[in-house]
Amino acid sequence: MKTGRYRGAGKAWDQRFYPRLSKLEVERLSKDDALLVLPIGAVEQHGPHMPVFTDTLISETVLTEAFEQLPDDANIWLLPAIPYGKSTEHLGHPGTISLSATTLMAVLMDIAKSLRMSRFEKLVLVNTHGGNTDLLNMMAREIRVETGMAVFRLDPGGLGSADGWITPVEKQYGIHAGDVETSLVLAAQPDWVHMELAPTEFPQFPDSRYLQFRSRAFAWVMDDLSRSGISGDASKATVSKGEAMVKRYGEHLAEALMDMSRFDMKSFKIEMD
Repeated sequence: MKTGRYRGAGKAWDQRFYPRLSKLEVERLSKDDALLVLPIGAVEQHGPHMPVFTDTLISETVLTEAFEQLPDDANIWLLPAIPYGKSTEHLGHPGTISLSATTLMAVLMDIAKSLRMSRFEKLVLVNTHGGNTDLLNMMAREIRVETGMAVFRLDPGGLGSADGWITPVEKQYGIHAGDVETSLVLAAQPDWVHMELAPTEFPQFPDSRYLQFRSRAFAWVMDDLSRSGISGDASKATVSKGEAMVKRYGEHLAEALMDMSRFDMKSFKIEMD
């Protein structure tokens, strides 16, 4: 049986998968320090070599590794991933399934309200698809306002966990189905990757201080950037590199989840005489 970081095995699934609990077990959980982890991924094209489930698979893989590294007494629970995201930038490519912004917003709010009715107080939205980022940042606050829950945000791709294995160009422009994502999927499900088809393609950006790729200075869809449907060098990906990245992602995510589980929103306020 597969263990560790693979979906369906390891501590995340055997011990800390929220839906495996009965209503009585959920009722008995300590709510004031419980942290619920909601992964949000996507089903969308990732070039000719990668599965359309890439983003959601990566989320489950790195979180499975993170749960292996959490203390046994950590009151942190994994919710089922939302497998679909806002992938409108990839519409028109075969395999892409996108939710509208309003649909994803409504789903997130409904989930949060349901959790609050069970008296949970802390929720973290873990995102592995760049097209979800702006919406999730906005919805984190909306959920906070609507439910009173402490709502956190985590984007594993922004933690720098893969920096030691990629080139500076890949770090800057390898945002979709390049070296990092391909290596991670090779580590998680190698049979789902067709390395003989792995392309290399980087977008050509103007020499401008203001038109930077990651600054979101302009709107784009994938067809604006790429012929192959990727941005990065997928040909450099390897299983061993992916396995090392998964371990590092797990370390960083476990540390972040522990910080969130300990955090009290009331600590912001300074006591006045």
